[in-house]
This record gives sequence, structure tokens and C-alpha cells, in this order.
Amino acid sequence: MANEISRRGLLKGAALTGAGLLWASEPAKARIIGANDRLNVAVVGIANRGSANVEGVMNENIVAICDIDDNYLARVKEKFPQAKTFNDYRKLMEMKGIDAVVVSTPDHVHAPATSAAILSGHHVYCEKPLAHSVWEARHVTELVNKHKKVSQMGTQIHAMSNYRRVVEVIQSGAIGPVREVHSWADRVWSGAGHPTDTTPVPSNIHWDLWLGPAAERPFSQAYIPGEWRGWWAFGNGTLGDMACHHMDLPFWALELSHAETISAEGPPVDPETAPEWLKVKYTFPARGTKPPVELHWYNGGKRPDYFAQGKLPRWGDGSLFVGDKGWLLADYGSYVLLPETDFKDYVAPKPSIPESIGHHAEWIEACKHGGTPLCNFNYSGPLAETVLLGAVAYRTGKTIEWDHKHIKAKGVPEADLILHPHFRSGFKV
Repeated sequence: MANEISRRGLLKGAALTGAGLLWASEPAKARIIGANDRLNVAVVGIANRGSANVEGVMNENIVAICDIDDNYLARVKEKFPQAKTFNDYRKLMEMKGIDAVVVSTPDHVHAPATSAAILSGHHVYCEKPLAHSVWEARHVTELVNKHKKVSQMGTQIHAMSNYRRVVEVIQSGAIGPVREVHSWADRVWSGAGHPTDTTPVPSNIHWDLWLGPAAERPFSQAYIPGEWRGWWAFGNGTLGDMACHHMDLPFWALELSHAETISAEGPPVDPETAPEWLKVKYTFPARGTKPPVELHWYNGGKRPDYFAQGKLPRWGDGSLFVGDKGWLLADYGSYVLLPETDFKDYVAPKPSIPESIGHHAEWIEACKHGGTPLCNFNYSGPLAETVLLGAVAYRTGKTIEWDHKHIKAKGVPEADLILHPHFRSGFKV
């Protein structure tokens, strides 16, 4: 990945002077952390998904918390009275003594806050899907490599035992070479155009800071606390919410990286809001002796045709690996080899991937003592880019032939504004 850093990205990330940014141009010198020291952690976004991340780092020294909702801040401040409070993550980055930052904001603020943390000299943990656009995902990966910081994307299922066992089974060749994978989630995040309500901004909400890099628009209860995922200005629908969790498994097991082509189908495109359902097909090239792969994504009630054909058992959200010698069907916590009669005497390989000490703990340990968490940005960056390219293919209505080195959709110039969106002044990445 480091060899594929775009020069434009590095120059843009370094151009702090005159950009309206509030963090220091010279990052703070890293504190030497002793064996028994606790990490000084700041958390940006502390409610909903953020509350789980606060819990994940609560045994460290939480020195700062940041949220645009004063009510959230007051509740979390009661648990961590020593923590300084902020509404603006840019102001937080001026604080001295921070070692690491956890980012749990809505997606459109992921990259700006993560970039600010790295440029301020801090290690960083960012929720999936890492960024709101493909260019941003690449950019924060470039930055974390350039500044040699420890990174982790919040794909917590990666730390669970079942994913490790599935990776071992697939890589052992139990079902043979895999040329086809399907991943799906039934959840629906879809908006409904511009809201028409005229609700005043609640006194506890700092709306301008919630908008952050997004273009100005009136406040609406339709967006918060979680419904923002259904609007392109802030999220990427169910694809952006769930695909990093489920596509993580084939990415890991099949050692995928950058797709060659991406196509998508769904309801007629709405310029404002994500669709109620979506199907995306990604094609990946051969990797050494591993054959090319088609990876299919579905959401909003759509699933592989194999279910309708009666070839699969009842199953919730998950992934299906189609191999030359059999199939593997998995979810977060279990898997089954199919046809079951063919694998009734199957003995799984001896575990070779160590059990995780915990998704947050991996990152904390690496921040303190060195090492590389498994979902560091060099792994999770390409995963996030791939997920987000599904939205680009859908919104343009074109099959994307992907030039990953230059972050370009060949022959589809209208994709550029989606790949690299505009940032409001003062919130540039």
C-alpha cells in the first residue's frame, strides 16, 4: 500500500497552512509509555456506537471526550470526571498529553477527525467504514503510514474466534479453490429526499459542528441520531454500515485487496438518499495460485439465488464461499460446510491464528508496546475502499473499471465527485 500513495494525497495532507485547520502544524512528540502506564485516550463521538468504543478503552486513562450533543457529554462526564470536554474535535486536537484518539462520529466526519488525530501526532482507532469516500480512505491510510502511527478500524467481528476458524478452513483448501463469494445483510438504511420539517435546533445540539465537512443544510430530526446513514451527504446506506463487517471475512480468507471491476443494481438512483436494496458485484484478479474471484454483496432483503433454489439452509446475515469441492456458509459466530453429508467426517485444521486479546485491546497493546493490529489501515483501508466503490457504481449507473493506483474510474468522469467529495471550509481532510 505504501508504494501506491498518491502524491496529491500527501501534498494535500501536508498543506495545513491557510487551510482553516486548528491543530498544530508540528505534531506533539510521542510520550514514552512505561510497561504499567495507562494510555491517554481521547474519544470523538461518545454515544450510540461511540458508547461501545468508550467501554472498549475505559480501562485506559480517558483524558478527553468530544461530542456535538451536550447531553451526551454530560452523561459520559459523570463516568469520567477527569476528562476534558469538547464539542469541536479540532479544538480537542490542540490539547496536550493525548496519546491516542478513538473516532466514532458519523461517517462523513471519520476522515477529517482521523486525519486531524494523525497530524497531531496521535495513534488512531476509527469506526468502519473508515471514511465517507474512497479518496478519504486512501488518504488516511497514507497519513498513518507517513507518520508511523498505530491504526485500527472498528470491525470488531474480526477479533471473534469464528472468523479465525473460517479463514483457517478456507485457506487449508477444505472446499477447494474459491471463485465466488456472496455476503449479505438484511438491514435497511434509506432516506427520503430533503426533509421538509422546520424543527428548531435543540439547545443541546451543535448543528454546524455535526455537519462538519458536509454542505450546510437545515437541521432535521430525520438525520440524527442514526438515520443519517440513509443520506449520501453523510453515509452510504446499508452498504456503508454493514459491508465492512461481512466482506471482511472473504477479504481476509481469500487475501483480497483491490477490485478490478465493480457493478451494481438497485432501485432508481435518488441523488439524495441511499436505496432500500442493493446488489453489487466486485471482481478481483488472481492472487498467486488463487483464482480470480467474484464477490457479491446484497442488502435490503436481497440474497443469493441459492436460497430461493433450496440449496442453502435457513440462515441470517452472513457469507457464502463457493469452492470447487464444496461450500462454506458463515455468520459472525458459526459456520457450516456443505453439502453436510460430504463433510460429516471432516476434521478442521488445528488453529493457527491466535485468539484475539480483544479488538480494542489489540490496538491499545500496539500503541503502548509496538506491533500491528490485524485491522490496521493497510488491511482495512483497501477493504473500506472496495465497499465504498459499490456506492460509486450504483450512483453512476456504470460498471467501474477501477484504476486503484490513481483512484480513478476509467472512462467515468462523473465518478470523480463521489470518489473525492467537496469539503466545507475549515473541515478539509
